[in-house]
Amino acid sequence: MLSHVYIGVNDFERTFSFYSALMRELGLKLRFRDDARPWAGWQSPDAPRPLFLVGTPYDERAASPGNGQMVALLAADRAAVDRAHATALAQGGACEGPPGLRPHYHADYYGAYFRDPEGNKLCVCCHTPPNPC
Repeated sequence: MLSHVYIGVNDFERTFSFYSALMRELGLKLRFRDDARPWAGWQSPDAPRPLFLVGTPYDERAASPGNGQMVALLAADRAAVDRAHATALAQGGACEGPPGLRPHYHADYYGAYFRDPEGNKLCVCCHTPPNPC
């Protein structure tokens, strides 16, 4: 359904560091980084799309988070949600909801919510039941 998502940022270096750590936790690989623009993009290791992009706005104005906008990233399992949330906070993100079940979405929805250092809201979630031990 999606080709790519672009998150506008003001401090590219700080934000790149934040997303690099987060994407590693989710198993996504860096597709490119262009310091001349500046912008960077990550993708799944087994597919060319969708891309997750961060960079300065094309119009060269200041980036600002939107009210009501959120990007949700899919995690392989609940442990990955936990790790991603912890990584986001360790990298300067702000908690918007700790990891946990959200049964009002559906019985197996497990998610965590946070903001990146620029104030953009993100979710990392898993839609499957826990792995049996």
